[in-house]
Amino acid sequence: MKKILLLTPLALAFCSNTDAKEPVITKEIREENGNKVEFMFIDGVKVHEEDPAKQPQPKIVVPKPYDAEATKAPEGAIVLFDGSEKSLKNWTATNGEPSKWALVDGALESVRGAGYIRTKNEYGSCRLHIEFATPSKPEGGGQGRGNSGVFLMEQYEVQVLDSYQNTTYPDGQCGALYGRKKPLVNASRPPGEWQTFDITFTRPTFDEAGKVKRKARFTVIHNGILIHDDLELSGGTGWAGPHAASEYVKHADKGPISLQDHGNPVRFRNIWIKDIAD
Repeated sequence: MKKILLLTPLALAFCSNTDAKEPVITKEIREENGNKVEFMFIDGVKVHEEDPAKQPQPKIVVPKPYDAEATKAPEGAIVLFDGSEKSLKNWTATNGEPSKWALVDGALESVRGAGYIRTKNEYGSCRLHIEFATPSKPEGGGQGRGNSGVFLMEQYEVQVLDSYQNTTYPDGQCGALYGRKKPLVNASRPPGEWQTFDITFTRPTFDEAGKVKRKARFTVIHNGILIHDDLELSGGTGWAGPHAASEYVKHADKGPISLQDHGNPVRFRNIWIKDIAD
């Protein structure tokens, strides 16, 4: 019988930060199907590595049931979406036009082909709470099942995916900092159930030449379970090919929160944010 690891809130206090050591990143160009492809390795592991012998899948944990009381916006938080038509006006398409995402049963639902949606206002270092549900009737597999993403500053992605009994490359499963770091554990609930991300994000800073002075940091709690513990992000999370992630690129001190349209009808609700000091 397969053992299931259960982390209680008390156990979270004993989770060690395994990311204190700065990762070693190397790159090489290989020929693949007649094309030159960049391969990136983080501590010797290929980006989007699917071989479990080289990049093990995160252990499965069972989160507690959803607790509506625990997810209420605290004093001083800005409510970005509460299910109302009024709060929908806090969001636009990336071109500034009204979004074509659907308002369904008090949730924002991604519409295939509608593109990303983003906040009108911009934010830097922050605490972000967001809830999501992948389709209750899952279709496809791997990256094709319940795929979306939450982007801080419209730059840095925390992956949304139906990772319940669905295997994909670990640095692309639900809660991963896409292409850069897999979650410590897989805390996914079954498809159709509401799930939570509580993200504490410290923005990166750059010098005048565009060099990173301070890297971004992430603490992410998925369904009450710690999956990134004050992680220093080694670079960007953008797609740079099948085995590479983007690098840091200098940007403004603030940027929108954005949600990804990846062709799957993923729903979002109860989104609030609170600025934190750098």
